[in-house]
Amino acid sequence: MKLGVNIDHIAVLREARKVADPDPLDALSICKLAGADQITIHLREDRRHMHDSDAKNIIELSALPVNLECAIEPSMIDIACTLRPHRVTLVPEKREEVTTEGGLAVTGAQPKLKEAIRRLQAEEIEISLFIDPTLEAVRAAIDLHVEWIEFHTGKYANIYAMLYSNLAKTHHTITELELPRKVLKQMLDDELRNLRLLSCDAMELGLKVAAGHGLNYQNVQSIAEIETIEELNIGQSIIAHSVYTGLEQAILDMKALLIR
Repeated sequence: MKLGVNIDHIAVLREARKVADPDPLDALSICKLAGADQITIHLREDRRHMHDSDAKNIIELSALPVNLECAIEPSMIDIACTLRPHRVTLVPEKREEVTTEGGLAVTGAQPKLKEAIRRLQAEEIEISLFIDPTLEAVRAAIDLHVEWIEFHTGKYANIYAMLYSNLAKTHHTITELELPRKVLKQMLDDELRNLRLLSCDAMELGLKVAAGHGLNYQNVQSIAEIETIEELNIGQSIIAHSVYTGLEQAILDMKALLIR
């Protein structure tokens, strides 16, 4: 299981004070030393964390492959084609959202998406689509002739949080919790089964499969056990953990959970 470390939240911390520190560029050597397989960054249209200069410097100076997440807006594709990272992951983006709320719309005509893919392929940039885990989305990705898909694992992460935060915070008896916990546990099992089946289908159809969103040190192992998922992209939980342990140890701790 490969690990892409998303370093956006280092830039989030910097932007909280609008100063020059911490610099996401300083994380590159630490990520490599700790055994990360990829650097992931999201250059958003509103530049709320990563700036154009960050993306440029990271792509030019990283010893690890860089996965640039961006929207399909032509101006963002212009930047991606100029910077030419190892991979571009096309994601949906809303200005008002705190974080990416779902997968990219890939079914139907989607002329802007097709044009973005055409332009990136002309620059020989590997392309991934950040999609919801549905069969329709997988089939659409096949039709769009991209190399990768990345499943949005937000639904899995949310169910996991509801299931286990209930036990941590409630004073009710197990009997009182039995029915809702059974329902949540079944929902969690169903979502894992869905991810397992779809990743297998995608691999058999020739796609490489990654996953990410909401994954952390508590919920990641069940996803890591899905052998047809090759890579996880994880950011917020690693950077949050690094406040207490340091970034190198935070990455090592996550890598230890991905061994299968």
